[in-house]
This record gives sequence, structure tokens and C-alpha cells, in this order.
Amino acid sequence: MSDSWLTDSFNLPPIAPDIGPFPGRSWLETWWKHRGERSSELLIGDTGESLVVLVKEGDRVEFAGEPDLTDYHSPLGSASVPALTKLIEGLPGGSRLVLDSLPEEAADAVGRAVRSAGLTPVVEQHALAAVLTLPDTFDDYLTAIGKKERHELRRKRRKFDRDAGPSHVERRSGADAVALFADLHRRSFGDKGEFMTDDIEGFFLALHNEAGGVMDVLVDGSDRPASAIFSFEDQDGYYLYNSAFDPEMIHLSPGNVMLSHLIERAIDQGKRVFDFLKGDETYKFRLGASERPLFCVTAAIGSR
Repeated sequence: MSDSWLTDSFNLPPIAPDIGPFPGRSWLETWWKHRGERSSELLIGDTGESLVVLVKEGDRVEFAGEPDLTDYHSPLGSASVPALTKLIEGLPGGSRLVLDSLPEEAADAVGRAVRSAGLTPVVEQHALAAVLTLPDTFDDYLTAIGKKERHELRRKRRKFDRDAGPSHVERRSGADAVALFADLHRRSFGDKGEFMTDDIEGFFLALHNEAGGVMDVLVDGSDRPASAIFSFEDQDGYYLYNSAFDPEMIHLSPGNVMLSHLIERAIDQGKRVFDFLKGDETYKFRLGASERPLFCVTAAIGSR
């Protein structure tokens, strides 16, 4: 076991493909500094051929990055995950493993590692991600989502541009961009508006400054921000982490308008996937996403 974030094993590929920044050093270290180290013990299992980062709080052992804020988990490196097996073998009796947010490829690997440690894993689906596979052109995308949704998307873009002036998306950076996003979030209705505490805003700012989070803002013809999306991206994918919009502009459907711009841009950039991440909200599937099941692997360690 290691306690170092500097290990080269963070350069190993994740077992599950197309999962954005979540298993990487920058995401996990940022989460640990701002969310984890207050109450947990850090466990970095590293064998050189595989890496897994867990935290222990009381008798519960789970992945670093709580499931409400971390959309995917996956060990890095070898699909046999010897780092996880070795780490489990060193845990005290009475510990309970709760390893969540695993795509199928990672869940299979984690299950094998748990069995290699002499335990009996229980594997259950506990969440969904929604992933849009991108075609070659935006016209192909509009054709794929069907006549009804194609008509609605075009109608909403026309209405926004007609009533609020030509819309466009800007990439913004810095503390002001995060503050704008947080302000829009706090003005949201219901539970969404209560999510953005000062602590969470600080976490988003840290993700922006330290873990590659980017901010896209939809503005109207007078440069008024209508919607903002906090995301991550790599060469192949755009990962939509969180979003907010101006509630005074809800009649103009700023969220859908912005998503259409971002999907079009991702296609133009040659990306393969537009990942809406966790959640089964209907709008994601109306826009063409498919379900990606996520699994939780649990196991109990007997007395030793």
C-alpha cells in the first residue's frame, strides 16, 4: 500500500473505457483535499501493474470520491487488479467493502479481485449513466433522434434567437466563471438551488483550477448569461458534470438550446461520446443517449 499521489501508476489506463477524469490523479487528489481527508483514512493500493484508491471511515471501505459527486469509478491497469486484492488482504476483520459507480468492465474486474482475496462479492446495479454516441455530422445526429425531437430542438433554438437575440456558447475560466455558475445554481428551483453551498462552490473552483474542469456559458444577443455547464473533456469525449440556467429565462428553454450547441460543437471537434454522466432524467434520452448501467460490489470481511 502507498500513501503517495506521485506514483507513476496513475498513468495506467482505467479498466473501464470512456470514464472521463474520475479515476485520475488530479480528480482524486482534488477530491481528497477538499472533501475526503476531514474524516477518512486514505488507502492507495499500488503494485506497479495496477492501482486503486480507497478510503476507510470506521468499518466501511469505499472508493475515494463519494458517489453523489463522482460519476465513475474504475481501478487502473491490470484487469486482475492485484492492487485491490492485496489491499483487501490487509484490512482488519469486520471491514465492509462498498465499491460503487462501476461500469460493467470495472465491476467484473473488481469482483474477480474480491474473490481472489477469499471473499464473496455481491454485485448489484445501483445507478445509470446516460451516454450519447456521436455520429459524423450534426445533421446525422438530428436525423437519429427522430422527427419529433428534431423539430423541438430546432424550434427551441429559433425561439431563443428570435426572442433573446442570436445565441452562442463561450468558454470561460477563472473564479468569476465559477461564481457565475454558482449564482445561477442558487437561483434554481427546489433541491437544485440548495445544492450549491459555499463548500460545494469551493469544490467546483478547485476542480476548475486543479482538475481540468471547464465552464461553458450560453449567452443571448445582449451577452446575458442564460445557462452554464461545468464539464470535463478529453480528445474523445465531453463529460457534462453539472449545469444551471437563469430561471427568468425558462420560457426560452436555455438548457436545451445550450445542449444542442454543445453536442454540435463536440461533433465538429470529432469527439466520439457526449456523456451526460449519472442520472436517468428523461431529457437525456430524448436527446439520444443510451443507458450505461453502473454497479456496486459489496463484500464483508470476517473476523481475523
